[in-house]
Amino acid sequence: MDFIFMLTRDDKTVPDAIALAQTAIEVGVRHIGFKDVGLPFDALRTLHDALRAAGCTTYLEVVSLDEASERSSAEMSVALGVDTLMGGVRPDVVAPLLRGTDCRYYPFAGTVRGHPSELHGAPEAIVESARMLTQRADVDGLDLLAYRATGDIPALMLQVCAAAGKPVIMAGGIDSPERVAACRTAGAAGFTVGTAALKGAFPAASASLPDQLAAIQAAAGRRRG
Repeated sequence: MDFIFMLTRDDKTVPDAIALAQTAIEVGVRHIGFKDVGLPFDALRTLHDALRAAGCTTYLEVVSLDEASERSSAEMSVALGVDTLMGGVRPDVVAPLLRGTDCRYYPFAGTVRGHPSELHGAPEAIVESARMLTQRADVDGLDLLAYRATGDIPALMLQVCAAAGKPVIMAGGIDSPERVAACRTAGAAGFTVGTAALKGAFPAASASLPDQLAAIQAAAGRRRG
């Protein structure tokens, strides 16, 4: 299960993203992402170039709410050359823009609203959304805002992973080793942590970013590099 460190706080890419990325790389993190809001395009290009130079697998997560912004984010992912575009709710708009590129596409399952994004709807509807999305050949996997929902979250994650038949990345609200373990038990391909690491939420030697990332890597079953 991959740990994806998001250079974000409250669903926005942070101003010091490049410095934080360097810290993450130094402690062995190689899956790193950012959001489509918070920094201008030129700064995101500089960031992405630095990640690519370090051999990282890169992710851009869409949090834009309207169609024009989501389209722009997809175009941005292609222009930057990110490995995976996560999020968004309009596969009919986005998937054609990624056709012929190497960018994988993991849209949100279920009904997603607001900023920071929240997952709405009954578990049955979210699972059915996951099933329908992954039947599409132009969808490579799913982005599930599991801990931005209510109810029995471990059960929801398990059901979505079982229904999807493709990789599922759990995103948002993962702020403890117990939640990381629940992602693994459900069969997630990966999980994201951003704000929680920057706030020092994980039990670790300290609240410093290196110690937080080391603790998250350990929870994910990854050794510190």
